[in-house]
Amino acid sequence: MRIGYPCVNTSLGCSSSHTFRLASYSEEKLVLTVRSNLDCLKRILNFNAQNGILFFRITSDLVPFASHPINTFDWAGHFSEDFSELGRMVRESGMRISMHPDQFVLINAKDEGVFRRSVMELDYHVKVLDLMALDASAKVQIHLGGVYNDRESSIRRFVDRYKELDHVIKRRLVVENDDVNYGLADCLDVSRMTGLPVIFDSFHHSLKGNGESLAECLEKSARTWRADDGIPMVDYSSHAPGQNGRKHAPTLDEGHFRRFLEDSRPFDFDLMLEIKDKERSALRALRMASADPRFCRQG
Repeated sequence: MRIGYPCVNTSLGCSSSHTFRLASYSEEKLVLTVRSNLDCLKRILNFNAQNGILFFRITSDLVPFASHPINTFDWAGHFSEDFSELGRMVRESGMRISMHPDQFVLINAKDEGVFRRSVMELDYHVKVLDLMALDASAKVQIHLGGVYNDRESSIRRFVDRYKELDHVIKRRLVVENDDVNYGLADCLDVSRMTGLPVIFDSFHHSLKGNGESLAECLEKSARTWRADDGIPMVDYSSHAPGQNGRKHAPTLDEGHFRRFLEDSRPFDFDLMLEIKDKERSALRALRMASADPRFCRQG
C-alpha cells in the first residue's frame, strides 16, 4: 500500500500548474510556463520520495493548452530530457503516478465535437506518462460521464466510444465511480463490457452507493485489475465536519481513517488521499499506517 495525494504540495511554495490566458498565448510564454511547472514537479517528487510518499497525481495543467489547436509547439520534444529525468526519479523511488483529466472530458458525450476534444485531452495525459517511460500501472482516471436522460444508451455510448480509442490510451485508462451519475455498480458493468479497471472512490460511494460494505466494494473493484495494471487504486476522503453535502474534509479525520484501514483489511491497494491539506494529511496517514502490514515504506 502506497499512500499519496493529488497535484499540489502546500509546503514548497511552488506550483506545477501555472497557466495563462488563451488570448496571451505565445510559444515563448508556453516554454517559460512549462519550464516553471516541470521544475516545481521535480521539487514535489523529491519531497515525496524523501518523506516516503510513494503515490502522486500529476496535475492536468502541467502543459497549458496541450490539447488546444493553438498549441502547435513540439513541447514533448523540447522537454524530452526533463520528462525522462522525472520518470527516472519516479522509478528509482518506487513511486506510482496517476493523472485525472478535468470533468469536461466526456467519452460518452452526445456531441461528436466534445468527444473528439476529449480524446485529444486523453492523448495529452497519456503522452506525459509515456514521455516519462512509466509502465502501464501509471493510470489516467476518468468518470463515465453524463446520463443525458437515458442511462442505458449513455453507458452503451461510452462502451462503443471506448472501442474507438487508440491502444496507447486504453492501456492507461481507468474509470471511477462518481457521486452523482454513475455508482460503483455502473462502473463494474462497464468493466465487464470493456475490461477497464475500476478505481473505487470511498467518498463518492458514501454519497451514491447501494449499501455495499467497504470490503464488498474493494473486492469487486479489485477483480477488474490485471497484473500489468498494478495493484488497485483507491480514492479516499471523509466528509467535512458539519457538512452533509459533497465537500471533502479539510484535513485527515484520524478516527475515520483508522476505521477505514481496519475495515479495508486484508485488501491491498494504493491509496490517494483527496484531502484539502494534501501532503500534510498524507504525512499523518503514513504515520498512522506504519504498523499496517500492507504499508509500503519504499519502492
